[in-house]
Amino acid sequence: MSAANSAPILRTATGADAAALRGLMDRSIRRLLEPFLSPEAVEASFEVMGLDTQLLADATYYVVELDGRLAASGGWSRRATLFGGDHTSGRSAALLDPALEPARVRAMYTDPDFARRGLGRMILDACEAAARAEGFRAAELAATLGGLPLYRACGYREVEPFEVETSSGVRVPLVRMAKDL
Repeated sequence: MSAANSAPILRTATGADAAALRGLMDRSIRRLLEPFLSPEAVEASFEVMGLDTQLLADATYYVVELDGRLAASGGWSRRATLFGGDHTSGRSAALLDPALEPARVRAMYTDPDFARRGLGRMILDACEAAARAEGFRAAELAATLGGLPLYRACGYREVEPFEVETSSGVRVPLVRMAKDL
């Protein structure tokens, strides 16, 4: 079997993946948000999104390798932060109470070369299973406009749209979504 016909490999991300993850995130934001946002909003998205190394430290971040490449990533968190990377303001490392609060699905990115192949769903299934195993009864996330179709197809319901205003004054639209686990 050639590498081009390989099966996707899901694994827990490590700190050694950080540089590759940043590249994946950059490609994903630039190309997959382009149909939904103005060029200014795509650029502003980098202030709102990115790598959260807390997810790596908590071992709750996954990658999918396919055809010898890092094809997708995403994770979940038992911490209060809903979205954003290390550089995003308003973060909280406070632990959530699984009996009362939903787990957070975080930082879902797919390389545009691998979009629409079920890799996001694979990661989302792994996130939900891990959160359930830790006692969480629900999950929530902040969806980009490009991510809405995946999350709807996976049973997430829209709670509320909101915008994050960046330092340049550009507003990036997101949608809070939730699902019972």
